[in-house]
Amino acid sequence: MPQSSHSGIFYALTAFTLWAIAPIYFKSMSFIPTTEILAHRVIWSCLIVLILIVVMSKTAKLKQVFSAKSTLAAMLLSTLLIGTNWGVFIWAISHNQLLSASLGYYINPLISIMLGMIFFKERLDPMRKAAVALCFAAVAFEVIQFGSLPWVALALALTFGFYGLVRKKVAVDSFTGMAVETLLMLPVALIYMFTIHSSTSNMLANPSLTNWLLFAAGPITMVPLMCFAAAANRVSMVTLGFFQYIGPSGMFLLAVFLYDEPLSSEKLITFGLIWGALALLIFDSIRQLRNTRRKRPLETLTKTEKV
Repeated sequence: MPQSSHSGIFYALTAFTLWAIAPIYFKSMSFIPTTEILAHRVIWSCLIVLILIVVMSKTAKLKQVFSAKSTLAAMLLSTLLIGTNWGVFIWAISHNQLLSASLGYYINPLISIMLGMIFFKERLDPMRKAAVALCFAAVAFEVIQFGSLPWVALALALTFGFYGLVRKKVAVDSFTGMAVETLLMLPVALIYMFTIHSSTSNMLANPSLTNWLLFAAGPITMVPLMCFAAAANRVSMVTLGFFQYIGPSGMFLLAVFLYDEPLSSEKLITFGLIWGALALLIFDSIRQLRNTRRKRPLETLTKTEKV
């Protein structure tokens, strides 16, 4: 395996592991209102990413986005989606809904498949059709069993799925995109911070530990993103896809074993259906990867014979 692949796997493991344990940080902030945590996440993430943009000499790309109306309009939509996703995620953790958040990020790859089918006319093989069917079965079971949609899980899966769809249509790299999104959210975050009157809104009166926790919202957001970007440049998206289940798996384990969220037999059936769907996706990805590797030697041999 090339050295770049080794480092890519390291960066991928780091990114998804950090995303998996991020709930520990947000859980420790449960005494602060969700919207206030979200505002700090925007402010400090924006500061970090702008510093990176300057260091990486990407200010010209930032100006290009703001000067292109169609691109900026798409980025406004992606900003709304990722802002909503962040808010729902923080709310879920502070309200003992980490299992629901875990379910949402398990569902997300299946939502992405459905969006690809609808908007990019991607054709599904039988394995992926079965996976999507199991996803629908899981949601239907939740509705029948509990009398309501799993709105936290669906909100996280749909906002992140549509966010990925919008970003896929816009030719903006991850750092520039995050800079634009946090800049667009920044005025709202600052206005909110200057107008609210919560017990923690005055940082001059806060204990130093509380302020350090609030500052940490920036690195907690940006470090995994930086590792993910580094991994994406070193390994294939297929390889990267196998790591995406670390996040929700870590959240599931934290919810059950650290925070003692109730895992009923009915809820376990829902997770079982989703895990079954993901198992089909993983099996299908492995099969496609093997087929691709088998074709390469044949293509090389054919080219050699022609020469």
